[in-house]
Amino acid sequence: MTRINGIADYPLAENRPDLVRTARGTPLEELTLNSVEAGKVTLEDLRITSQALKDQASISELAGRPTLARNFERAAEIVDVPQDFVLKVYELLRPGRAKTKDDLLAAAKTLRETYGAAQMAAFVEEAAEVYERRGLFTYRF
Repeated sequence: MTRINGIADYPLAENRPDLVRTARGTPLEELTLNSVEAGKVTLEDLRITSQALKDQASISELAGRPTLARNFERAAEIVDVPQDFVLKVYELLRPGRAKTKDDLLAAAKTLRETYGAAQMAAFVEEAAEVYERRGLFTYRF
């Protein structure tokens, strides 16, 4: 069940601030300059959350933008994936960077089995199929 009432909820910070919380659970209204100066706000409070991305996906779907919604859903899955692994996968997805289909399939397996990122894993597996069909696994540089 979605928490979103409709596209009028966008932008959430303005129209549904009651839904916006930081990764530490701090409500949006508590992210103030005074809180920052008092040391009550950490970097963790400034990161996007999985829930915020899922909410953005719901709004995108309601707005008739399913591709954008899928992007937000995949992003929601990788919020807690270590950044070094995200960058590794990003590099592998650049055409000509993965040496073989197996490189991408191994990354997909890790996304699915280690981080529970099933949609992102499926995206990487789809890329592996397309790259194989188009011959994009050889180094071009």
